[in-house]
Amino acid sequence: MKRDLMDIVCCPLDKHDLELDVDVEEDEVLEGTLTCTDCGETYPIEDGIPNLLPPDMRD
Repeated sequence: MKRDLMDIVCCPLDKHDLELDVDVEEDEVLEGTLTCTDCGETYPIEDGIPNLLPPDMRD
């Protein structure tokens, strides 16, 4: 995930900002989490792809 994406993504549940926590970064964020600044829901980033599905729709 490119860091520039943080300018346009928001929490799919309540549309508030997301906070980025990076675990692995090379040219882009490969592993980490996005956390909603309002509701606290977390969304994983795996292999550079943020999973912004609501929690009840994830595996």
